[in-house]
Amino acid sequence: MLQSKDSGSDVRAPYMRAANVQPDGVLALDDVNEMWFGDAELKQLSIRAGDVVVVEGGQGGFGRAAYVDEDLPGWGFQNSINRLRPIGEFDGRFIAFYLIALRFSGFIRAYSNVVSMPHLTAEKLASIPIPLPPVETQRAISDCLDRETARIDTLVEEQGRLIEMLRERRAALIAQETGWGASRRDDWPMMRLSWLFQATGSGTTPANEDITYGEDAGIPWVTTGELRESLILGTARGVNAAVVRRYSALKIHPAGSLLIAMYGATIGRMALLGVDAASNQACCALVGPVGSDPEFVQYSLMAAKSWLLLEAAGGGQPNINQDKIRSFRIPAPALDEQRRIAAYLDEQTAKIDALIKETERFIELARERRAALTAAAVTGQIDVREMA
Repeated sequence: MLQSKDSGSDVRAPYMRAANVQPDGVLALDDVNEMWFGDAELKQLSIRAGDVVVVEGGQGGFGRAAYVDEDLPGWGFQNSINRLRPIGEFDGRFIAFYLIALRFSGFIRAYSNVVSMPHLTAEKLASIPIPLPPVETQRAISDCLDRETARIDTLVEEQGRLIEMLRERRAALIAQETGWGASRRDDWPMMRLSWLFQATGSGTTPANEDITYGEDAGIPWVTTGELRESLILGTARGVNAAVVRRYSALKIHPAGSLLIAMYGATIGRMALLGVDAASNQACCALVGPVGSDPEFVQYSLMAAKSWLLLEAAGGGQPNINQDKIRSFRIPAPALDEQRRIAAYLDEQTAKIDALIKETERFIELARERRAALTAAAVTGQIDVREMA
């Protein structure tokens, strides 16, 4: 168990926890926590080269397994981790690869104890049947998978860096075109958002029984979860006209309004309404553009998000109130220029987004290939000698 206090003769030592065991057998040991161990506990809960560590609980991580390829002297492990220590010459790499394949196949989820939180307990883990070929074959399979999965992982990393570069390119393009880039336009006046829209507004959260779902959702009701820098044409939840009349704070924002999240984990997120909609109290709606193009304003605020968040106040849950949003200034060229810029950014960002999606799909396929190769190798469906 996690020990936060010294019982009198304990030593403070690093320990392995679930977060250190990442998908695909990756051990992430850069982020290390420490806790108190008794001397006997630390010896019993040691981690050394050849061990296999398996995550016991948690919705996203249970059943993740990784091979330990080096001694970790002075380390222990928390009770969210199960440690397997192979007997004799059995290859821990083969066991880890086999468990990774079982998790990918869905076996671990079906096999684990699932109540409110799934758990692959030590007893359950110890009872999993595993077909073990001769040690020489285990090593040959593990050597092959080490080599082939490393190639796939390198390719995935390269594609991940490409996605980062594309996202940086996208952000730089938006900043440049909206006047927040290096070549800032001195001839564009800095305008308060309150000068560019007729009004700001918010909303409220109706009682559960007043919210409708699915095809009968009625008037879309938007929360900050729907604010994802894309046009909102509908939501899974809604309200009807009678509910709107019943709640004085529940206003209908017209299509073309720009919604901005004012607090919580989604603070600063935004989206344009493509239909008339209501919102909850965490959304600020900029309504009725005056000499401004709402899409241009959205692009501008996307580029200026870090500056906008500097206006946030509060400790545990910073928030930006409507007054702060109304007084925030952005570069505002003539309306025709705003529309031209918005159209150009629509075209260019669509191209970049398509490249990002294509690259993400490539990564997904590469990971599926990795998992399929692992499963085929550890179950003897392929002869690894042919892949040497």
